[in-house]
Amino acid sequence: MRLGLHVPNFTYAGGPQTLARDLTRIAETAEEQGFARLSVMDHVWQIGVVGPPELDMLEAYTALGYLAARTSEIELLAWVTAVVYREPGLLAKAVTTLDVLSEGRAMLGIGAAWNEEESLGLGLPFPSTKERFERLEEALQICLQMWSDDESPYQGKHYTLARTLNSPQSLRRPHPPILIGGAGEKKTLRMVAQYAQACNLFDTPELEHKLEVLRGHCDAVGRNYDDIEKTVMTGLDPGPDGEKIDALLGKLRRFADLGIQQVHGSLPEVATLRPLELLGRRVVPEISAW
Repeated sequence: MRLGLHVPNFTYAGGPQTLARDLTRIAETAEEQGFARLSVMDHVWQIGVVGPPELDMLEAYTALGYLAARTSEIELLAWVTAVVYREPGLLAKAVTTLDVLSEGRAMLGIGAAWNEEESLGLGLPFPSTKERFERLEEALQICLQMWSDDESPYQGKHYTLARTLNSPQSLRRPHPPILIGGAGEKKTLRMVAQYAQACNLFDTPELEHKLEVLRGHCDAVGRNYDDIEKTVMTGLDPGPDGEKIDALLGKLRRFADLGIQQVHGSLPEVATLRPLELLGRRVVPEISAW
């Protein structure tokens, strides 16, 4: 099992003036402490579970490009890209660029989007749920075609591309791994089985059931269930002095017993670096053998 760091909050004590340096320290420390992945949200306003919309928020792919230059080993992704915020051809190009400039460390995290308030606020498209899922499937098809040798036109219900040329290609072959966020049983998990290399589920009592649903979709499309990396998003709070680490290890052990291979989450007071150091010293080595 591996740990990943999610950075959803960019409001630090020094404000925007020190934000670049603060983010650099966080990323460098996460890498030093053995975290496998580093992600940011694809939002343009802060989301309610973190704070009011007025809090600082960075654009995802600009931030990831910056982080690529400040790290050398950790995988980088948006957790997860809102499919309707970028045309799929441009999204494939952005992820390819991130992969090339990070020397092969990019992933595509993607989902159907949900934040109508920020979309309306900044004039971003936000069609119906049905249409967003249709666009998600077409975007997955387009990205996979652009990461292949097939430059032929793509004609879908929502997107038309005259030539799916992508030069340079990604360094990761056959393409940057795709992680689809969400646990919807009829659409999202079916798309995971059909198109993705990783799923993202949540720490809920339904977790085991969701895995079984995914297994059923894999059987239906002829996909090996074990080929899909199972990830869970959850809190990773070690406590100020590590007093919560035993409970955290117990939770991670339960995940491992279900076949979860990667646990991803945010940390309180991450800008102090102490929680990263606690997890790196006492959790990362323990779970790496699971």
